[in-house]
Amino acid sequence: MTLPMLDTGWAPPAGVRAAFTLRSGGASASPWDSLNLGTHVGDDPLAVAHNRRRVAQALGLPAEPRWLSQVHGTAVHEASASPQSARSDMRSIPADTAPVADAAVTRDAGVVLAIMVADCLPVLLAADDGSVLGAAHAGWRGLVAGVIERTVETMDHAPSRLQAWLGPCIGPRQFEVGEEVREAFLAAGDAASAFEATPGGRWLCDLPTLAAARLTRLGITHVAGGRWCTVADPVRFFSHRRDRQTGRMAALLWRDPDRA
Repeated sequence: MTLPMLDTGWAPPAGVRAAFTLRSGGASASPWDSLNLGTHVGDDPLAVAHNRRRVAQALGLPAEPRWLSQVHGTAVHEASASPQSARSDMRSIPADTAPVADAAVTRDAGVVLAIMVADCLPVLLAADDGSVLGAAHAGWRGLVAGVIERTVETMDHAPSRLQAWLGPCIGPRQFEVGEEVREAFLAAGDAASAFEATPGGRWLCDLPTLAAARLTRLGITHVAGGRWCTVADPVRFFSHRRDRQTGRMAALLWRDPDRA
């Protein structure tokens, strides 16, 4: 089975695999059409279950992804291999039992980390030897509060030996914010150059630039991606800012079990 996937342009470490789903190729009806992976957006649970199975089969995933209940915070879920992550679990209808967290870290092969997005920035992290993986959901609230820093801290690996990938998100020409958002970033030490004033007294915010700068400050210099705008590409991407009621895509990261 094949599904359209984003060409990430990232070559992760040996044995590590990364993928980003697109909106087409699934079973969900409008306005979630068609490969919606989110259980929390009002879609038919049977359609979501079908879509998740299609992704697992198309990518040959070794286990059910560790879906999170994302709340725009900084909590990090530490995911380890367990019998509950067996492939047989992919037959079930999704249940709302996911950990409440906006990032996940694993040191175990075969554990599939998953971040759902529809404008927020997904950040994938991997040690250069594949020994530890991290994934973060970095909307502006989580980013300014330190979700990337918390994820790297939990990975407990030399930042200079980590590499990162920034996925599709709302782009710098589309993400208009108020003064309170800009002030929150500036108060956290982020650069004013990531914001551009608009004629209406608001600001255009560059999430990928803000995230890349935070990674650099942590000592992570190998940063890929960050060039896709979800709002500007309705054919490939869901966008909450553009459509309000819509589906969710997923950034997935795992280490092959045979590289344990």
